[in-house]
Amino acid sequence: MKQKKKAGEWAEEYFALTLAVIVLVIGIYVFKFPNHFSFGGVTGIAVLLEEFLPFSASTLTLVMNMLLLIVGFLFLGKEFGIKTVYVSVLSSVLLELLDRYVPLRGPLTDQPVLELVFAIVLPAVSAAVFFYYDASGGGTDIVAMIVKKYSDMNIAMALFLVDLLISVSAWFVFDAQTGLFSFCGLMAKSLVIDRVIENMNLCKYLTIICSEPQPICRFIHEQLHRSSTIFKAEGSYSHHDKTIVLTVMKRKQAIRLERFIRQQEAGAFIMVTNSSEIIGNGFHGFH
Repeated sequence: MKQKKKAGEWAEEYFALTLAVIVLVIGIYVFKFPNHFSFGGVTGIAVLLEEFLPFSASTLTLVMNMLLLIVGFLFLGKEFGIKTVYVSVLSSVLLELLDRYVPLRGPLTDQPVLELVFAIVLPAVSAAVFFYYDASGGGTDIVAMIVKKYSDMNIAMALFLVDLLISVSAWFVFDAQTGLFSFCGLMAKSLVIDRVIENMNLCKYLTIICSEPQPICRFIHEQLHRSSTIFKAEGSYSHHDKTIVLTVMKRKQAIRLERFIRQQEAGAFIMVTNSSEIIGNGFHGFH
């Protein structure tokens, strides 16, 4: 049964989503729109359509996001839809405000490669945060989440395939240089999203060999609010009785536990392994 989230967890999620939206909007408005970079997403479509329609890219982004949100509600559920509505509306409103009060008539610098890097990294990091919290930036991210839900494809590859046609179109709408920049941006964006999600999901798997497991387990339960598994063992050299404690937790929690063990039992042996995919109660992969 899926556990209900506490008010503090909701506040933390929406605070993270808000920061991610701000980073996303900066990347799109300052670096992507002025350079006509179109490596996917609704904003990529908006860049293309702006050349043919009497509307700004920000307005086109808002309209297309609203249409795709309906699709998201139908296929991805209520919780996903609420978060994505928040992200989509906030990002669209911020883009409109920037377009109205901070108009940009051209690229920020005369270095397209430098601006391409920021146009890739900022939205990609934001998208990874959205996916981590079961949301999205709207638009084609919703389509990618649907593909991921109903197939074995990971989110980075799904997003790459969904956005590929948009990037290729930039070649024909603008010029070869813009098309090549857009295609390179799409490939780099997919890699950045995959790497950021992996790091956000990173947990520590600890194997602790000790003589006094009770204080360690009590600290894990009461201070870190995690669980553990213990079983008896015997040292092959000394033949002394030992206890092995197995536990999994976030990185900050693992640091606290290691410090406690060093103070409690300096002779304990600790093995720490990184894991980016933990499936079970209390972790992001549990459903």
